[in-house]
Amino acid sequence: MTVNTTQTKARRHARDDAGPTRRPRPEQPSPEQPSPEQPSPEQPSPEQRSPEQRSPEQGPERAWPDHRDLPIAGTQPRRWSSAGDVVLAYLRTQAGALKSLEPMVRADEFDAVHQMRVTIRRLRATLRSFGQVIPRSDTERLAAELKWFGGLLGAARDSEVLPAHLQASLRLVPVELLIGPVQARVQGHFAPVRAAARAGLLEALDSARYAALLTELDRLAAGPLPGPQADDPARDVLPAAVRRAYRQADQRMRRARHTSPGQGRDVALHEARKSARRARYAAEAASPPIGKKARRFAKRMKKVQSVLGDHQDTVIARQAARDLGIGAHLAGENAFTYGLLYEREAHRAERLQADARKIWKRACRSRYRKWMK
Repeated sequence: MTVNTTQTKARRHARDDAGPTRRPRPEQPSPEQPSPEQPSPEQPSPEQRSPEQRSPEQGPERAWPDHRDLPIAGTQPRRWSSAGDVVLAYLRTQAGALKSLEPMVRADEFDAVHQMRVTIRRLRATLRSFGQVIPRSDTERLAAELKWFGGLLGAARDSEVLPAHLQASLRLVPVELLIGPVQARVQGHFAPVRAAARAGLLEALDSARYAALLTELDRLAAGPLPGPQADDPARDVLPAAVRRAYRQADQRMRRARHTSPGQGRDVALHEARKSARRARYAAEAASPPIGKKARRFAKRMKKVQSVLGDHQDTVIARQAARDLGIGAHLAGENAFTYGLLYEREAHRAERLQADARKIWKRACRSRYRKWMK
């Protein structure tokens, strides 16, 4: 106890002898030197720099050549806007999103491929849904090129999602039922598939064909749109276009319900999902002039699209489990676990089909469709 008291007094005397402690003052910029937040007169501001001069922290513009720059959208469409103005604003938004996502896809950032794929789908749906505003005869080539690029994004996305889906399913399997190097085979099977899909996507992004796609998209987004009803009020034109997309989804859902279980129903549900997605995106585009009613309908179609998308995941997972099982058998391994995965996905598909019927029944209530003329 005496030692501790003596040491404490010694430390106190040392502080007293050293004098009061002073904190260093922050350095103030001299009048001759501008502060870091303000560019000097000799240096251009970030907004004045060309895309090649911008730093990586200054946004995705750095990855675009000048000829690809395009304003995302002009004035937000109003309730009284023309159909052409509303659809054009939606096109410009998606064109801007496509360009802004390009550097993220190149950098392999999380979910970037998925978001770019969704953007391509929105563009394709716009071209297909509003034929009276954008004549299909004027956009056939652009639609074909969007489909081509969307296919590459789909391959890259599936190579990301499918192995993760299978590995997640395997984590739910009791360890005594994991027979053989199942996880290693899944990883080894999909690693080269993902590498090849990504290489193909990056090659496409660097190609003249993709540059031509962006040029054609810029030309269309520059406006004006040439359709016969482009100058008519959006509130009179767009609801009918959404109604046509909804009716196609309704017909395909009925067809799927009356199709025998198996591959035929799987295909029919996949087609119904495409139609529900198109109806959702059409309603999104029509939301500025229509308002809350269109947004509510779009949310309902999104739920249908989501459950049918989960069902399609089980279709792809079953095919992958079968292929992996065949490969394991040919390699002399036990294929039991792959058969177990297949059956689990099959049972999940049955539950999702029942869920899809319930969700569609709620989505197609008349109160969500009264605004469609």
